[in-house]
Parts: sequence; C-alpha cells; structure tokens
Amino acid sequence: MTGHRLVLVGGGHAHVQVIRALAQRPEPGMAITLVTDRLLTPYSGMLPGHVAGLYSHAEMHIDLGRLAEVCGVTLVRSAAAAIDRTRRTLTTEDGDSLPYDTLSLNVGITPDLSGIVGAEQHSIPVKPISSFLSRLDTLLEAAARPDGPRRIVLVGGGAAGVELALALKARLKGLDPMGRPFWIGLAASNGLVATLNDGVRRRARAALAGHGVTLLDDFRVVEINAQGLRAQDKRFVTADAVLVSTAARAPSWLATTGLPTDRHGFVQTTRSLTCIDDPAVFAVGDCATVAEDPTPKAGVFAVRQGAALTGNLRRRARGEALAPHRPDRNYLTILMTGDGSAIAGRGGWFAVEGRWVWRWKDWIDRRFMQRFSTFRR
Repeated sequence: MTGHRLVLVGGGHAHVQVIRALAQRPEPGMAITLVTDRLLTPYSGMLPGHVAGLYSHAEMHIDLGRLAEVCGVTLVRSAAAAIDRTRRTLTTEDGDSLPYDTLSLNVGITPDLSGIVGAEQHSIPVKPISSFLSRLDTLLEAAARPDGPRRIVLVGGGAAGVELALALKARLKGLDPMGRPFWIGLAASNGLVATLNDGVRRRARAALAGHGVTLLDDFRVVEINAQGLRAQDKRFVTADAVLVSTAARAPSWLATTGLPTDRHGFVQTTRSLTCIDDPAVFAVGDCATVAEDPTPKAGVFAVRQGAALTGNLRRRARGEALAPHRPDRNYLTILMTGDGSAIAGRGGWFAVEGRWVWRWKDWIDRRFMQRFSTFRR
C-alpha cells in the first residue's frame, strides 16, 4: 500500500490502545502522529482509588511520551485548534499544520455547569480529571489545617459520584489535626445509581450510610455559592467545598470544526465510529456519540472502543469496508467503597459485594495499565 498518514488527537482510553496495537502489528506504510498537550493521561477507572489514597499519581497515569517513543509514533505536544476537512489538515494551537489521510479524535469532555448558578466560581468539576487532580490536592492540603474545610458535598448520584464520595470520606478520615470529623454529603437528583440494578442500588445506599456519607435525595442543585448549595425545592445545605460530577459537554473547539454535533457538542458518528458525514474522521470516547445508538459517558465504553477503532483504522488504510461496533450494554460495573471492599453489578439482577470484589477490580485496573507501562516492541 502507499503511505497513509494517521493523526490521533488526544491520548484517551481508545487511542492508547490503538497506538499499542499498531506497534505490535504495524500497518505497512502507515505513519502515526499523536497530538496532545498533555504527556500524562489519567485512567478514569483508578480515579476513586487515587482519591482514597490507594494509588499514586504515577500509578493512575499513562506516560504518553514514553508510549509514543517505544511505539514509533511522532508526538506533537500541542492542543488541536482547527480542522480543514477539505484540505485534510489539522492545525494545532502552536500553528503547526498536519496533513492527514485519516483523523481520529479522542479528546474527552469538559464540565457543563451552565444549569447551576455560581457553579463556575464556587465548585470543583471532576472532569477533566487532570484539572480536578490539582484542585483536589489543594483541597486536601486545606483540609489538613485546623481552619480548613470540614463540610464537603459531591454533586452527582451516578456511579462516579458514589465512588468519589466514599473515596473522599476514606481519604479524609483522621486528616484533621484536632481529630474533628469531616461531613461528606452526596446530592443525587435522579435517584442513586439509577442506571444500575436494585441490588447494586441497595448496597450503594447501605455503603454510604455505613461510612457516614449523608445522602441528599432528590436534591436537584440549582445554585452554588460561597456558603453552600441550593436545591430546586429551596432546600439549602451549607458546604465549605462542592465537587461536581454531573453533566458534561464536548470541548468547545469542536464546535468550530464544522463536524456534525448533537446539542451538547458531541461529534455524531456512525456505528463504524466515523463522523456521519466524513469517513476520513473518526471520533471515540466521551467526545463522541454514536447517532444511532448513544451510550452513557462512561470509561468502559471508551476502553471497549479501542479494539474496534484499531480494526477500522486498519480497514480504512487498506481501502476495505468498515465494521460496525456494537457496544455491550450488559457490562460489569464495580464500585469501590473506600474501605478495601467493592460492589459489583451487571444486568438486571447480578449484584455482589466484598473485599474480594475490590481485589478483582484492582487486578483488572492494574492489568490494563501494565499493558502500557511495560510495553516494548
């Protein structure tokens, strides 16, 4: 085959798998460029464990610089700024113009705080993770002081919210120099882990109660200020710090590309993971939505898109028909509870809990990360 220029924008969960797979079994004539403004990419599955103090910063990050070097990928350290789909070029924030035959986007999401008055000024969004981690460190340093924050609320009753609330409770235990307890609240507007089965919901509710996390049921946050947060029904909860793990939107620069997007700015793709109006552009992970079959913004879907994306990038380079990706919605969910235990659920009925479940999750996550930290061609 003649040369094929593949440009990967972003070092998300799917793209790191593409880089590794194409290094293991190179596609003849393919030249790969990775465009990213960050050399370390976080693995979201390990975020609650890091918050709880169980994983170091290094353990939960993939070193993109090292991965690109060992895999023979050209690394351009800059953020993407514009796409010219007619000329098939990507322009970076540094002004570089990169020609491509195939472009793939895996650039994550940004918080959508537009529905909560004051959230931009008075909250800590959980996404993007890189920004959250630096603000988390500042919060923990402040919490260790006698006059530091004592009342912390996490907004978001999904799986991430539950895990992070429990992880934060575990991390803060004993941190106060005067021995005073921390109060942690979890604001859930549409039920607790509403997308999971009854067995998981019961266990999650019990875990929160057992660890002293106050569940604020049916608490739809409409305002956050310096004193706390207000619900739509006028309830007010005082808080020294508010973390938000709810709505998100696509990075704003995507709106300038002319790519078809939904109302949240996510790139609309086919089941083959290509843009619905441009077979030369792929988009995966949280920044994209399969128009015919949208899925929740969860790391498990991005991870599972990795193999499908790799296969279709190969097929495009060879001029072959692309294969549709059909995500498995009956996926396993494991929620860590911050105390060396975890809750697992799948489908409409399966739910278990125990220390062995945490060991299982820890093994899954460490094995995934090891694929990149120890990889050699």
